[in-house]
Amino acid sequence: MKFTTRIAAALAAAALSVSLAACGGDGEGGAGGDTITIGIKFDQPGLGQKVGDGYQGFDVEVAKYVAKEMGYNEDKIVWKESPSPQRENLIMGGQVKLIFATYSITDARKEKVSFAGPYFVAGQDLLVKNDSDITSVEGLKGKKLCSVTGSTSAKKVGEKVPGVQLQEFDTYSKCVDALANGSIDAVTTDDVILAGYAAQDNYKGKLKVVGAPFTEERYGVGMKKGDKDTCEKVNAAIKKMIESGDWKKALDKTVGPSGYKAPEPPSQDACS
Repeated sequence: MKFTTRIAAALAAAALSVSLAACGGDGEGGAGGDTITIGIKFDQPGLGQKVGDGYQGFDVEVAKYVAKEMGYNEDKIVWKESPSPQRENLIMGGQVKLIFATYSITDARKEKVSFAGPYFVAGQDLLVKNDSDITSVEGLKGKKLCSVTGSTSAKKVGEKVPGVQLQEFDTYSKCVDALANGSIDAVTTDDVILAGYAAQDNYKGKLKVVGAPFTEERYGVGMKKGDKDTCEKVNAAIKKMIESGDWKKALDKTVGPSGYKAPEPPSQDACS
């Protein structure tokens, strides 16, 4: 009888240990076994890309810097793929703590989530084949254009060029593949994203960025709505990264090889 009691006690203790381990996660300060889940794109060269078992790009570098300033070393980061249509749901559902994924700050999005930043300012442009006659957004009338579902890019072009034939996919890489095989005439999103694709070995000499940006896209760090404390920590980390010169180093390392002319680093908005 005593042996049975000891077995039951041991099983109960083991169950409690598993339960406590499962509760570990996005804890404050990165102490002990706590981790932080960060959303990024997995398919954007130069910005957020999964390569083998690792992750690289400017968004990734900024995310790692911010996480470290918040107390999480790189080995405590859990990376979560965050396609454009899913970003708000991932934040609101608690599946990620922060999102660094070329996430433009807009009033509509701020109704659902909060933003720190911006940490970068891009401009919407077009990616076309090298022999294309499209030289500006106005040249898209009657053409087949591709963008990503849930992005601001598709909406803005639709409003600017009512005659455009819009095709939407869930990732930009699918759009770029469609452009390369001739099934669409152009891809639209932010110039820095397009530059990364144009610089890939399989597209070099075949695709080009038009170079006529027609919007301003302010990349922010998405988080749970109303989380002012986290917002202020993230803003402080971004500011430190810029002032230390690490922001410029990260940009030169990741986006620089594409030939993209980087803008000046931005000032961060006040948290609310």
